[in-house]
Amino acid sequence: MSDLFSFALGASTRNTAGDILDTWYPLPLKEPQGAVAEAAQRIGNQDRAGPGEATLAADALEAGGQPIAASAYRMLAELDQPLTAVLLEADEDIASAPQAYLKLHLLSHRLALPNTLNLNGIFEHLPTVAWTSQGPVDPSAVPARLVAARAAGEHLTVYAVDKFPRMTDYVIPSGVRIADSSRVRLGAYVGDGTTVMHEGQINFNAGALGPNMVEGRISQGVVLGSHSDLGGSASTMGTLSGGGEIVISIGEQCLVGANAGCGIPLGDRCTIEAGLYITAGTVVQVLDESSTVVRTVKARDLAGQNDMLFIRHSQTGKVQCRTNRRAIELNVRLHAHN
Repeated sequence: MSDLFSFALGASTRNTAGDILDTWYPLPLKEPQGAVAEAAQRIGNQDRAGPGEATLAADALEAGGQPIAASAYRMLAELDQPLTAVLLEADEDIASAPQAYLKLHLLSHRLALPNTLNLNGIFEHLPTVAWTSQGPVDPSAVPARLVAARAAGEHLTVYAVDKFPRMTDYVIPSGVRIADSSRVRLGAYVGDGTTVMHEGQINFNAGALGPNMVEGRISQGVVLGSHSDLGGSASTMGTLSGGGEIVISIGEQCLVGANAGCGIPLGDRCTIEAGLYITAGTVVQVLDESSTVVRTVKARDLAGQNDMLFIRHSQTGKVQCRTNRRAIELNVRLHAHN
């Protein structure tokens, strides 16, 4: 095992005061080994690195049998701007914007799963940025940039003012389809074979392991297991939106129906019918295979169990849980990515 947690060289955008607005890492390294780790230690943390550092890292990667990574770092050496080098010896609290961007890149490059990185300090160190058709801009500089664009006969579009950019401006994972890239933040984990439809949304430190169909919202901290579907406008309760310290996860081969919601962890092969929102305090009648009520519990008591079907009785309105023995199978043609 390497003694280093992560290393990356990237290109940063700065405001007029020299403060870093964002950092793009073409290929971050997780737990670099051997000569690559030695090169990373020699480069260390640098606010303004240069072509020499990028070449040093590229040579080490080439010697270590990583030609794709070496090519990415040689490309950095050709850029006509200072580079940012970040070396993390351990997964500690975030202390700078480049460190925050490195950890977000690790997630979107599928080098780390959601909820496995220390993201303490991320909001304090990520600046609020105007994300525009001309790249990241300090919000205070937008009025002047708008005037300059008009004077040049151009149009400056401001897509968002936020701490987190679109993932696809930095990373495009292999084998995915994303209908509206503004709805997937950098720091999202989008697994191979996943489709994110127009109303689908994936927050940072959240994800779909793939293959999945995402037509609803995957909130911060939530992970959708393989071969599971999140229906249109469905919602998952994250730790930033009322879920407290409970980490919500959806198991494999599950279906959360359209306009439904989930506020408890689900095991495998579970279904929540359309329009039904299950929270930890929802009162649920548990039925046996003969549809007889055997007990009444809070939904939290069913958290993590497999083969559950949650429905609302059409006459009484009571929420019921039945055994669901049939797995939800994804439409193979619908999920094809070739």
